[in-house]
Amino acid sequence: MADKELNISQERESTSLPGSDKDVIVSDADNLIKPGELSYAEVTAGGLGRHLGLFSTTFLMYVNHQVSTIKFGPRRTTKLTDVVTSIGRIIGVGIFTTPSSITTSVGSVGAALFLWVLGLLLSYCGLFVWLEFGCMFPRSGGEKVYLEAVYKYPKFLITMVFAFNAIFLGFTASGCIVFASNIVLASDRQASEWEERGIAIALITFITLMHTFVPHWGVRLQNLLGTIKVVILTFIVVTGWVVLSGRVSRIQDPHASFRDSFAGSSTSGYEYSVALFKVLNSYTGWSNAAYVLNEVRRPVRTIKIAGPLGLTVCGILYLLANVAYFAAATPAEIKKSGNTVASYFAGAVFGEAAQQAISVFVALSAFGNVMTVTFTQSRVNQELAKEGLIPYSRFWSSSWPSGAPSAGLLLHWIPSFIVLVAIPFGDAYSFILDVEGYPGAIINLLVVSGLFILRWKAPQVHRPFRMWLPLAALFLAGQVFLIVAPFLYPPGGKGDTNLPYWLSSVVGIVVLLAAVIYWLVWWILLPRLGKFVYMERKTELRDGTVVIKFEKEKLR
Repeated sequence: MADKELNISQERESTSLPGSDKDVIVSDADNLIKPGELSYAEVTAGGLGRHLGLFSTTFLMYVNHQVSTIKFGPRRTTKLTDVVTSIGRIIGVGIFTTPSSITTSVGSVGAALFLWVLGLLLSYCGLFVWLEFGCMFPRSGGEKVYLEAVYKYPKFLITMVFAFNAIFLGFTASGCIVFASNIVLASDRQASEWEERGIAIALITFITLMHTFVPHWGVRLQNLLGTIKVVILTFIVVTGWVVLSGRVSRIQDPHASFRDSFAGSSTSGYEYSVALFKVLNSYTGWSNAAYVLNEVRRPVRTIKIAGPLGLTVCGILYLLANVAYFAAATPAEIKKSGNTVASYFAGAVFGEAAQQAISVFVALSAFGNVMTVTFTQSRVNQELAKEGLIPYSRFWSSSWPSGAPSAGLLLHWIPSFIVLVAIPFGDAYSFILDVEGYPGAIINLLVVSGLFILRWKAPQVHRPFRMWLPLAALFLAGQVFLIVAPFLYPPGGKGDTNLPYWLSSVVGIVVLLAAVIYWLVWWILLPRLGKFVYMERKTELRDGTVVIKFEKEKLR
């Protein structure tokens, strides 16, 4: 064993990985554990190369994320997703919408701010779990890679479960709809449902084409939109300081929300669980860079800096933005107005015209969200295709014509288009988006459990980042909570739709079970009935991408 470790150590020091950075080296973990069926050299071949630096990676992780689709201004449209099971990435729009609803849930500003701090702590725990895995296995694919490293048997089962969740529930409909609805609102006109759908479809199509044919410009646009959002949020924070100083004549009592700030706090566990879901959603984003590590320069060093830096900046801005919002109005005033917190803040401080301008900012945030999710999700699709688990894997692995995963982008566009066209607004739409989120909590639970398993099974493996296990245990407890909480009985027995409050979670579980059934049929039943075995053949595409193809070989 000592000789084996010595050889691996020497390879760490001498073996450069594909890409432009000569100091990128194969990790011990990748040599010893070998996640997936492709070696590191094979899985990183082809594509765009390492073009994402520290700035792009930080923005990818913490500025452009999933949005909660709530329309700004006094005219409200159908609520497309509310709370509990959207374990997505809502940073951009979430901070403009959720603070007021969080405070309404828990009953006081003090309790709400406490949850924002607690959510930040839990988010650090999740980030550190992903950093430990990401530094051990600096490959694209995120959870796919980490699950394959831990749950190797039964072969391909865990990958198939992840694939079902990533492909069938990885659509980006909500961000497209919130962009469309806020563009319409900013134009100060009424639009039909199909006009908004048309704008949403145009957005996802434009972004897919941009990431396919001019991928580097797509990254530049993502960075620009992220910069705009940070500037807007900083402006809100600074404005809040001015309001608290008493220099804004429109605000009569800027300290009203903070006197006896815990008065009226809720005593319902369900209300706190709903609020904590919203807070955690607003912070989530640490997994984004893990999906595209093949394209990150000096990936281990970069994510070790980008992750904590991005989360710290966002955490500070979020807490200060909450203070700014409630300096301009009390929770009761915002609730009575019927507007979201950012809309009310803009109107209270700057007047009615500013309320309309806020919708432009939200549209830009949604634009950035769709760009980022499309960018990362297409890479996950391509990694799954390269493993041969998707039918016609050579096609879905394609990076034609510009090095970007064009077929992976198409595979992301298809379910997004179907949801935008086929699902009627209302409870059905909310239900579909709720189903999208719940399996993610199960995947996260498997990942953090895998960290403990790998620490036990492979303690000798070098870990460039090593998290403190009690923090991993805290994150594990948080994921258990996220899985259990949707089944807690809500006040009045009604969730965010007219459907049974537990139904979306049950359907999410059924989707994962469907993956198990598909695996049983494909990998176990068909070979037995057909009396053949699958043989893995590796082929190389024109750009160097290595793809596995399963061929049937008859048993003699």
